[in-house]
Amino acid sequence: MSELYPLKFEPILKEKIWGGTSLASHYGKKQGDLKNIGESWELSAVSDNLSVVSNGFLAGNNIEEIIEVYMGDITGERIYEKFGNEFPLLIKLIEARDDLSVQVHPGDALAKERHNAYGKTEMWHILKSDSGARIYSGFSGQISMDAYLNAVRNNTIGNILNVETAEAGDTFFTPAGRIHAIGAGIVLAEIQQTSDITYRIYDWGRKDKNGQSRELHTDLAVDAIDFLQTGKSKIKKDLLKNRTENLVSCEYFNTNILWFDELITRDYNIIDSFVIYICTDGAFRIKWDSGSEKVSKGETVLLPAMIREVELIPDPDAAMLETYIAYNGII
Repeated sequence: MSELYPLKFEPILKEKIWGGTSLASHYGKKQGDLKNIGESWELSAVSDNLSVVSNGFLAGNNIEEIIEVYMGDITGERIYEKFGNEFPLLIKLIEARDDLSVQVHPGDALAKERHNAYGKTEMWHILKSDSGARIYSGFSGQISMDAYLNAVRNNTIGNILNVETAEAGDTFFTPAGRIHAIGAGIVLAEIQQTSDITYRIYDWGRKDKNGQSRELHTDLAVDAIDFLQTGKSKIKKDLLKNRTENLVSCEYFNTNILWFDELITRDYNIIDSFVIYICTDGAFRIKWDSGSEKVSKGETVLLPAMIREVELIPDPDAAMLETYIAYNGII
């Protein structure tokens, strides 16, 4: 069997009513006939949106097919035992030129019961933002279910949400059950469980291109909301060059950020997990025992679990997010 290597995938582009052109103009996505790209699914195992490899001898094979052949060599042995051929994370780049709907995602138990699927815990790392851009995340204070439903009926949901300004470099962690929305004027990287279940609560009175309101899921959302999820959620780190900084560590994923202009050595022998690199600025080269692969701004790369040690060589400098699944508190 041929040796594995860092894998790139064809982006799956999604036109959205709230999307824009920055993913094409600043992050290398091909606009084509799409007017407003809202999302670029960089790495997806969602059943009707399986990512396809774009580089090397595995080009043309989708993520499910390569895991079926290489199993734990791709994902890590413990991860393969739990998830089988389904890759457990979904990676997106998102541009919001308008406010996204206020929504919530179910946790694992409710998603399993209703949809036979995983729940959706996610994080956002802000790549670009307009002055005054906002993230809505959680409630502004303690609220009862009745007060929440009254706000939904009166279209005043925006008045009870926690609102925070969003600047490049900020991170927001959104566990399943936390009500949220991405505000206008933001480009971000999203890391989440493999799930496409969203309950839309409020859409700011918006109409689609046919003059119709989008479907709301008020009844489904009530049981999914964690009413204790309140207050600030912004994570802000002061980065030092050539030093890895942890942003989020939870049961579903661990994400670090690295800004570097010197060669960095990464040793993953202890984690038994795939690693995902999302290049958010600049460019770098991944060097491993049998080859090297260049990664440019806007590209996402999957490092198979069987590749345990790499050198990251900046060209001439780079910023990236590094994500894997951690066990036993390893970050």
